[in-house]
Amino acid sequence: MSDTKRPDLIEDPYPMQRLIGFHMVDWSEGYARFELPLRSELMNRYGIPHGGLYAVLLDTVLGYAGSFTGDAAHKQMVMTLSLTTNFLSRPSGQTLIGDGRRTGGGKSTYFAEGTVTDETDVLVATGSGTFRYRKGQTA
Repeated sequence: MSDTKRPDLIEDPYPMQRLIGFHMVDWSEGYARFELPLRSELMNRYGIPHGGLYAVLLDTVLGYAGSFTGDAAHKQMVMTLSLTTNFLSRPSGQTLIGDGRRTGGGKSTYFAEGTVTDETDVLVATGSGTFRYRKGQTA
């Protein structure tokens, strides 16, 4: 069972998340998934999604992938130290799907990798990052 079946674990969107319109669909130990329905305001001058959306989606899913605690009262905050985004294609669908997985690390930092696809399984971007756990930064 996905941990997002527990409504108490789904966090309220933060302001930028609300503005862009992406939302959490899955979150568990070492994994996170968010989806972003595309709309005209998110397109660049060529009429395709702005590349910054891929970076924001990857940064978000990679950050959440390493910050799961399973306890809504104890939220682990993280800070991005580095983020690499590879732009591969353009989507053919109408929804961007970001998947992130924690791949390793230790007590204070961790590594994560992720993908951005669309609902037709077109791979549009990949990314990797290094993140630092924020001590004393729990909500």
